[in-house]
Amino acid sequence: MLKKKTVLLAVTGSIACYKSASLASALVKQGANVQVLMSRNATEFIGPHTFESLTGNRVNVDTFDRNYQFQVEHIALADQADVVLVAPATANVLAKLAHGLADDMLTTTILACRCPKLAAPAMNTRMYENPVTQDNLDLLRRYGWELIEPASGQLACGEVGKGKMPEPEELLEYVKHAIGHEKDMAGLRVLVTAGPTQEALDPVRCLTNHSTGRMGYAIARAAAARGAAVTLVSGPTNLKKPVCMETVDVVSAQDMFEAVTMRAAEQDIIIKAAAVADYRPAVQAEDKIKKRNTGADLSLPLARTRDILAWLGEHRAPGQFLCGFSMETRDLVEHSRQKLERKRLDLIAANNLRDPGSGFGTSTNQLTLIGPDQLVELPLMSKEEAAHALLTHILARRESAFDLATRSTY
Repeated sequence: MLKKKTVLLAVTGSIACYKSASLASALVKQGANVQVLMSRNATEFIGPHTFESLTGNRVNVDTFDRNYQFQVEHIALADQADVVLVAPATANVLAKLAHGLADDMLTTTILACRCPKLAAPAMNTRMYENPVTQDNLDLLRRYGWELIEPASGQLACGEVGKGKMPEPEELLEYVKHAIGHEKDMAGLRVLVTAGPTQEALDPVRCLTNHSTGRMGYAIARAAAARGAAVTLVSGPTNLKKPVCMETVDVVSAQDMFEAVTMRAAEQDIIIKAAAVADYRPAVQAEDKIKKRNTGADLSLPLARTRDILAWLGEHRAPGQFLCGFSMETRDLVEHSRQKLERKRLDLIAANNLRDPGSGFGTSTNQLTLIGPDQLVELPLMSKEEAAHALLTHILARRESAFDLATRSTY
């Protein structure tokens, strides 16, 4: 995803520097060319040789280092960069960057960059909340910087509060979002549903399914990476929440129905990848249902849940594209086409639970994309690759529909 991309990683003087080494390693594993800039204070926490060993590139600290080849080094680095990430970003360096001060190799190089710029503030809570720091952060946002919200917890100084630099995995997600894909979905609003629902039987038990949410989360991440404004409506999962999107947590089918329908009208594309329960207990017991000593079986009356896809098909906004998912165990195409027509959808992404690599909880999927007049069988691929393939197909279908509508007006 980051192959042939150059990431300028600027490391400033915070104890969080140790996380930056892990981040540099993760970026290299993604195929990125990582160029590291360090402030003088940062070298007091971690040595340049650590980053040089991880990236294979010389670390830049001194603007006036005579050992470089003859070129204006900070301009050369700025020209190479596809993205700048300052992590950790101290209050001092953020203040300099906000006001255009360039008194070392790090700040001089960043001032010359025209690529996207990210910063992950890391400092004491009182320093972070100081109005001066907040004003500097607001100023950086005005200049186009994306500021990554610091985490809360116990800080190096012993205090508990906001100011921790996020973990390398989260920072990697921000870099991928910034430069990992062409922004061919910029300006589009996309709603994705993911995960299972849970239908309460009593305060202890529920009816649910085996969905992990991995496919829906992959679609949401892919759409955000391609520039879309994404809303993810998620049932209960163990997955880490994606960055750079709105996430709405729900539990039951009714919760998901309400969350989706109240946001549906403003969406350009809706992709229903969640495994929503078709039935719920007709009555939810107020107390735990006790096992009977008589040995008699328990009869559990069920009631239908609201059909989200059918509602969307009946109430779709003009020009809106609706994509549903269909997991089958037999007669995949026939059953999916019936669902497509019954619920008035533009596309069904179908898979067979019995196909190897296509079930719940796998890292791969094999989708068959079924439209009113089209059937495309995708090969087995990772869920991330399948998500991008699905989005590419949806964009092509939307463009084709737009061209058809344009021709019909002449």
